[in-house]
Amino acid sequence: MSSKVTKMDVWSGEIQDQPGAVAGVLRQLAEANKDLEMVVARRQSDRPGAGIVFLAPVKGHRATAAAAVAGLSPAPGVAALRVEGTNRPGLGAKMTSAIADAGINMRGLSAAVARQALRSLHGLRQRRRRGQGGESDQGRRHGKDSESEVNQALG
Repeated sequence: MSSKVTKMDVWSGEIQDQPGAVAGVLRQLAEANKDLEMVVARRQSDRPGAGIVFLAPVKGHRATAAAAVAGLSPAPGVAALRVEGTNRPGLGAKMTSAIADAGINMRGLSAAVARQALRSLHGLRQRRRRGQGGESDQGRRHGKDSESEVNQALG
């Protein structure tokens, strides 16, 4: 099986750093019958008592409404590439090299293998357009371009 790379839009929201905070967010989406593929939650070291949750995908009217009720919105400047395929030695190096060769700086990486099937998620910083302020990623390609380049490199 060759590798398949797809872009996922990421949603996020601030949560309380306390037991049950992530469960409350996930409960809202479960009640909307939403099946998630990615959930990452962590404390915010610069904000005692606060955390942040990232999840994907959130698609469809019921899911987006439930996400909004849970305090989530599309994560500004964050995207993820999902890579699925058959595991083999060196695949992690090949994936991360393809992303680096495309001029993309990863925000994070999560990968797991179960019964030789690989599934990895690569968090990427999305390019900001001119005039939006903040850090520029001029010259970097993201979204559909990076998805195509990683697919081609993993062939």
